[in-house]
Order: sequence, then C-alpha cells, then structure tokens
Amino acid sequence: MDTQEERITRLEETVAHQTRVIEELSDQLTEQWKIVEQTRAKLDRLTERFLSLEEQGLEAPAITRPPHY
Repeated sequence: MDTQEERITRLEETVAHQTRVIEELSDQLTEQWKIVEQTRAKLDRLTERFLSLEEQGLEAPAITRPPHY
C-alpha cells in the first residue's frame, strides 16, 4: 500500500503537470486570438473595399449620343 508521502508526491506531480498544460493551452489560445483578430480586421477591410467597388460599379453610365448619330 502507498504511503501518504508517496500519494502526496504523486498529487504534486499531477498538479505540476496540469499547471504546465494549462499554461501551454493559455499561450496557444492567446496566439489563436491574435490570428482571429487579424483575420477579422482583414475581413473588415475587404468588406469596405468590396462595398466601395460595388458602389462605383452601380453608378449609371453617362448618357451620350450613340456613334451612329
């Protein structure tokens, strides 16, 4: 049977391992959040550009006389 000291040592090792994993996951989450924010900013810029181009494309052409007149 395990002694109390061995059990405490295993628990401390488990806690240390879980702490390290949580820190790694937190770092990864932070990096992913940065990428999401960059992607969102790019999407916003592209949306603005698309809407601007769409507005330019919807302008009615100038009324001119056809060349055969």
